[in-house]
Amino acid sequence: MGKVRARRGRSPSRAVALLGASVVGAGALTACGSEGGKQINVYYAPEDNFQTVVDRCNEQADGRYRIVYNKLPRDADGQREQMVRRLAAEDKTMDVLGLDVTWVPEFAEAGWVEEWTGADKAEAERDVLTGPLETAIWDGKLYAAPKNTNVRLLWYDDRITPQPPRTWGEMMEMSRRLKEQGKPYQILFTGAQYEGLVVTYNSIVESAGGRILSEDGQSVVLDDGAVRALEILREVTTSGLTDPSLTNQEEDQVRLAFQQGNGAFELNWPFVYAAYASEKPDELRHFKWAPYPGVGSPDSGRTTIGGYNLAVSSASPHKQEAFEAALCLRSAENQKFSALKDGVPPTIESVYNDPTPLDPTKPADPENNPSMATEYPMKDTIRDELKDAAVRPLTPAYQNLSTVMAKVLSPPSAIDPQRTAERLRQELTDALDSKGVIP
Repeated sequence: MGKVRARRGRSPSRAVALLGASVVGAGALTACGSEGGKQINVYYAPEDNFQTVVDRCNEQADGRYRIVYNKLPRDADGQREQMVRRLAAEDKTMDVLGLDVTWVPEFAEAGWVEEWTGADKAEAERDVLTGPLETAIWDGKLYAAPKNTNVRLLWYDDRITPQPPRTWGEMMEMSRRLKEQGKPYQILFTGAQYEGLVVTYNSIVESAGGRILSEDGQSVVLDDGAVRALEILREVTTSGLTDPSLTNQEEDQVRLAFQQGNGAFELNWPFVYAAYASEKPDELRHFKWAPYPGVGSPDSGRTTIGGYNLAVSSASPHKQEAFEAALCLRSAENQKFSALKDGVPPTIESVYNDPTPLDPTKPADPENNPSMATEYPMKDTIRDELKDAAVRPLTPAYQNLSTVMAKVLSPPSAIDPQRTAERLRQELTDALDSKGVIP
């Protein structure tokens, strides 16, 4: 089974010792060795089968250029730190950059990435779902091509709850009833002090129709919907409905808690399906999914998306080839390959509707020749959620904001909705006023 991974990192790391030396070394390595055309250096997160995609695109380039895959650190903070330092130094060996969905405004505002225009822009936007496309735009301009995405779903066991809840209120009420009956009842979600808690809060805010920042990202709003989200976080964590270790739980701890039979509801990324299929195959038919729960109305649920976009460095001496390479690396064909081999959900809608297996010349086989239907039985739900997904606040200062929100929201049980909202307004405003990039 493909492993659908959560691709979002943590709050900014302050441990950057020896980073300068490693950056210089990496630059020296990538600057040489180009044969038979221009060398296009792609800096991207570790992905098991991405080199195969690179090889495919090199074959397509037919000697006009050669793409070299430079693996960034596995954690998002390390990826960003390396790229920020090299881009600030106008490193000309960087051509195509793999950006977390929250980094596009920061890199665009700093002048580190090129705007997509003309035919390149049209191709980068073609058939891309609304949510992923929004993460690639800053100040009305396209600065990246969406490569892969991610959404959280509501996971449940149909032996415990034959019908899933549609709202947070309904979910808490069902949890209380299950607890009274002595059945698994916990509501499991990422509650540790890191980006996962911020994603949980942002999803509830958006589901409540609220906003954290203004539309242009220039000021803090934190309206009634944002306050309502604080009320929900406090209620769910003070009513005895969550795991006792909530404040230490990240994505994989949430997954394990559900698999061990501790929870009735799990809010998590689709990677949990592949893990469940691998570790509890005899019970997989009972592991179900539903859209993210709403606030108030059943159809109001909006999940915060993750993923990666491909941008072209402003310092690249080979911009034309870099745009071409980026488009190839995230083409529909290659997005399908990456989805089936590396578990990263596509951004292009037609890929979700593609019935053919990985090798269309052979019969479909879940183990050896998978298709979107076999690897992503929840694909329709993912696709529908991406059409109206929640995006984390778009601002060049997102790293600052994320750090502040994770700190203020932790632990969720200590939230005092009105006072916490006032504190968030003040501290987020201070974070926005800090114009510098976090090193």
